[in-house]
Amino acid sequence: MIKMIIADDQAIVREGLALVLGFDDEIDIVFQARNGQEVIDYLQNNNCDIVLMDIKMPVMNGVDATKIIHQNYSDVKILILTTFNDYEYIFQALKNGANGYLLKDTDGKELITDIKKVQNNESIIGSQISNSLVAGIQNNDQQDMITSLTSRELEIARAIANGKSNKEISTILFLSEGTVKNYVTNIFEKLQLSNRTEVALFMKKYD
Repeated sequence: MIKMIIADDQAIVREGLALVLGFDDEIDIVFQARNGQEVIDYLQNNNCDIVLMDIKMPVMNGVDATKIIHQNYSDVKILILTTFNDYEYIFQALKNGANGYLLKDTDGKELITDIKKVQNNESIIGSQISNSLVAGIQNNDQQDMITSLTSRELEIARAIANGKSNKEISTILFLSEGTVKNYVTNIFEKLQLSNRTEVALFMKKYD
Protein backbone atom coordinates (compact mmCIF):
# COMPACT_ATOMS: atom_id res chain seq x y z
CA MET A 1 0.00 0.00 0.00
CA ILE A 2 1.30 3.45 -0.96
CA LYS A 3 0.67 5.93 1.84
CA MET A 4 0.07 9.37 0.35
CA ILE A 5 -0.37 12.96 1.46
CA ILE A 6 -2.20 15.41 -0.78
CA ALA A 7 -1.06 19.02 -0.27
CA ASP A 8 -3.14 21.74 -1.96
CA ASP A 9 -4.68 24.94 -0.63
CA GLN A 10 -7.97 24.34 -2.49
CA ALA A 11 -10.32 21.92 -0.73
CA ILE A 12 -12.12 20.97 -3.93
CA VAL A 13 -8.81 19.96 -5.52
CA ARG A 14 -7.75 17.91 -2.49
CA GLU A 15 -11.10 16.15 -2.31
CA GLY A 16 -11.18 15.53 -6.06
CA LEU A 17 -7.70 14.03 -6.05
CA ALA A 18 -8.52 11.89 -3.03
CA LEU A 19 -11.61 10.59 -4.82
CA VAL A 20 -9.70 9.75 -8.02
CA LEU A 21 -6.76 8.13 -6.25
CA GLY A 22 -9.03 6.32 -3.82
CA PHE A 23 -10.30 4.08 -6.60
CA ASP A 24 -6.91 2.36 -6.69
CA ASP A 25 -6.51 -0.42 -4.13
CA GLU A 26 -2.77 0.23 -3.79
CA ILE A 27 -3.09 3.88 -2.71
CA ASP A 28 -4.07 5.07 0.76
CA ILE A 29 -4.59 8.81 1.34
CA VAL A 30 -3.41 9.25 4.93
CA PHE A 31 -3.59 13.05 5.16
CA GLN A 32 -4.80 16.13 3.28
CA ALA A 33 -2.79 19.31 3.88
CA ARG A 34 -3.61 22.92 3.02
CA ASN A 35 0.03 23.99 2.80
CA GLY A 36 3.60 22.77 3.06
CA GLN A 37 3.86 23.48 6.78
CA GLU A 38 0.98 21.13 7.53
CA VAL A 39 2.79 18.37 5.62
CA ILE A 40 5.95 18.90 7.68
CA ASP A 41 3.95 18.99 10.93
CA TYR A 42 2.30 15.69 10.00
CA LEU A 43 5.60 14.02 9.15
CA GLN A 44 7.03 14.84 12.56
CA ASN A 45 4.84 12.12 14.10
CA ASN A 46 3.69 10.07 11.12
CA ASN A 47 5.11 8.55 7.99
CA CYS A 48 4.11 8.38 4.36
CA ASP A 49 5.59 7.23 1.06
CA ILE A 50 4.69 10.07 -1.33
CA VAL A 51 3.55 13.67 -1.04
CA LEU A 52 1.48 14.97 -3.96
CA MET A 53 2.50 18.62 -3.67
CA ASP A 54 1.09 21.83 -5.12
CA ILE A 55 3.46 24.78 -5.70
CA LYS A 56 1.64 27.97 -4.70
CA MET A 57 0.18 27.63 -1.20
CA PRO A 58 -0.09 30.02 1.76
CA VAL A 59 2.09 29.75 4.90
CA MET A 60 4.64 27.55 3.09
CA ASN A 61 4.78 26.90 -0.64
CA GLY A 62 5.55 23.57 -2.27
CA VAL A 63 9.08 24.47 -3.36
CA ASP A 64 10.22 25.36 0.17
CA ALA A 65 8.37 22.40 1.69
CA THR A 66 10.03 20.06 -0.80
CA LYS A 67 13.47 21.22 0.32
CA ILE A 68 12.72 20.71 4.01
CA ILE A 69 11.13 17.30 3.47
CA HIS A 70 14.00 16.14 1.28
CA GLN A 71 16.54 17.22 3.91
CA ASN A 72 14.75 15.76 6.93
CA TYR A 73 12.64 12.89 5.60
CA SER A 74 14.72 11.51 2.75
CA ASP A 75 12.60 8.36 2.38
CA VAL A 76 9.53 10.44 1.49
CA LYS A 77 9.12 10.97 -2.24
CA ILE A 78 7.62 14.18 -3.61
CA LEU A 79 5.57 14.47 -6.78
CA ILE A 80 4.73 18.05 -7.74
CA LEU A 81 1.24 18.49 -9.23
CA THR A 82 0.49 22.07 -10.19
CA THR A 83 -0.91 24.43 -12.80
CA PHE A 84 2.40 26.28 -13.15
CA ASN A 85 4.47 25.28 -16.17
CA ASP A 86 7.22 27.77 -15.39
CA TYR A 87 10.92 26.98 -15.73
CA GLU A 88 11.99 28.60 -12.45
CA TYR A 89 9.34 26.76 -10.41
CA ILE A 90 10.13 23.45 -12.10
CA PHE A 91 13.89 23.76 -11.87
CA GLN A 92 13.86 24.85 -8.22
CA ALA A 93 11.45 22.10 -7.18
CA LEU A 94 13.61 19.44 -8.83
CA LYS A 95 16.77 20.96 -7.37
CA ASN A 96 15.14 20.86 -3.92
CA GLY A 97 14.57 17.12 -4.26
CA ALA A 98 11.24 16.57 -6.03
CA ASN A 99 10.97 13.17 -7.72
CA GLY A 100 8.62 14.38 -10.42
CA TYR A 101 6.66 17.32 -11.77
CA LEU A 102 3.24 17.09 -13.47
CA LEU A 103 0.55 19.56 -14.48
CA LYS A 104 -2.99 19.35 -13.09
CA ASP A 105 -4.43 18.57 -16.50
CA THR A 106 -2.81 15.12 -16.23
CA ASP A 107 -5.30 12.29 -16.78
CA GLY A 108 -6.36 10.46 -13.60
CA LYS A 109 -5.19 7.06 -14.81
CA GLU A 110 -1.88 8.54 -15.91
CA LEU A 111 -1.47 10.18 -12.50
CA ILE A 112 -1.98 6.85 -10.73
CA THR A 113 0.54 5.21 -13.06
CA ASP A 114 3.07 7.99 -12.42
CA ILE A 115 2.58 7.73 -8.65
CA LYS A 116 3.46 4.05 -8.81
CA LYS A 117 6.51 4.82 -10.94
CA VAL A 118 7.72 7.34 -8.36
CA GLN A 119 7.19 4.73 -5.65
CA ASN A 120 9.46 2.45 -7.67
CA ASN A 121 12.18 5.12 -7.67
CA GLU A 122 11.54 6.45 -11.18
CA SER A 123 11.63 10.16 -11.94
CA ILE A 124 8.53 11.56 -13.64
CA ILE A 125 8.54 14.65 -15.84
CA GLY A 126 5.46 15.45 -17.94
CA SER A 127 6.08 16.19 -21.62
CA GLN A 128 4.99 19.83 -21.29
CA ILE A 129 7.25 20.18 -18.27
CA SER A 130 10.15 18.68 -20.18
CA ASN A 131 9.70 21.24 -22.95
CA SER A 132 9.67 24.09 -20.44
CA LEU A 133 12.83 22.84 -18.73
CA VAL A 134 14.62 22.41 -22.02
CA ALA A 135 13.70 25.98 -22.99
CA GLY A 136 14.94 27.22 -19.63
CA ILE A 137 18.21 25.38 -20.00
CA GLN A 138 18.67 26.91 -23.41
CA ASN A 139 17.90 30.39 -22.08
CA ASN A 140 20.53 29.91 -19.39
CA ASP A 141 23.16 29.42 -22.07
CA GLN A 142 24.22 25.94 -21.03
CA GLN A 143 24.96 24.84 -24.58
CA ASP A 144 28.71 25.17 -24.06
CA MET A 145 28.69 23.06 -20.91
CA ILE A 146 28.32 19.79 -22.75
CA THR A 147 31.59 20.43 -24.58
CA SER A 148 33.35 20.47 -21.20
CA LEU A 149 32.55 16.78 -20.67
CA THR A 150 35.20 14.22 -21.48
CA SER A 151 34.24 11.36 -23.80
CA ARG A 152 33.84 9.05 -20.81
CA GLU A 153 31.70 11.58 -18.93
CA LEU A 154 29.56 12.05 -22.01
CA GLU A 155 29.13 8.29 -22.27
CA ILE A 156 28.02 8.10 -18.64
CA ALA A 157 25.70 11.11 -19.02
CA ARG A 158 24.00 9.34 -21.93
CA ALA A 159 23.62 6.22 -19.79
CA ILE A 160 22.03 8.31 -17.02
CA ALA A 161 19.62 9.77 -19.59
CA ASN A 162 18.67 6.20 -20.48
CA GLY A 163 17.79 5.49 -16.86
CA LYS A 164 20.84 3.41 -15.96
CA SER A 165 21.94 3.19 -12.33
CA ASN A 166 25.59 3.54 -11.25
CA LYS A 167 25.76 -0.23 -10.82
CA GLU A 168 24.41 -0.84 -14.33
CA ILE A 169 26.81 1.71 -15.80
CA SER A 170 29.75 0.11 -14.01
CA THR A 171 28.84 -3.26 -15.53
CA ILE A 172 28.37 -1.86 -19.04
CA LEU A 173 31.61 0.14 -19.02
CA PHE A 174 33.69 -2.29 -16.94
CA LEU A 175 34.33 0.31 -14.23
CA SER A 176 34.03 0.12 -10.46
CA GLU A 177 30.92 1.70 -8.91
CA GLY A 178 33.22 4.12 -7.06
CA THR A 179 34.75 5.29 -10.32
CA VAL A 180 31.31 5.76 -11.87
CA LYS A 181 30.21 7.72 -8.83
CA ASN A 182 33.19 10.06 -9.25
CA TYR A 183 32.36 10.56 -12.91
CA VAL A 184 28.73 11.36 -12.03
CA THR A 185 29.88 13.95 -9.48
CA ASN A 186 32.07 15.58 -12.15
CA ILE A 187 29.13 15.62 -14.57
CA PHE A 188 26.92 17.36 -12.00
CA GLU A 189 29.60 19.99 -11.40
CA LYS A 190 30.38 20.66 -15.06
CA LEU A 191 26.72 20.91 -16.10
CA GLN A 192 25.80 22.84 -12.92
CA LEU A 193 23.04 20.34 -12.18
CA SER A 194 22.16 18.59 -8.95
CA ASN A 195 20.47 15.29 -9.79
CA ARG A 196 20.10 12.57 -12.41
CA THR A 197 16.72 13.84 -13.62
CA GLU A 198 18.25 17.18 -14.58
CA VAL A 199 21.09 15.40 -16.39
CA ALA A 200 18.58 13.31 -18.34
CA LEU A 201 16.67 16.42 -19.41
CA PHE A 202 19.88 18.19 -20.37
CA MET A 203 20.99 15.28 -22.53
CA LYS A 204 17.63 15.04 -24.27
CA LYS A 205 18.13 18.58 -25.49
CA TYR A 206 21.79 18.58 -26.47
CA ASP A 207 22.66 15.00 -27.37
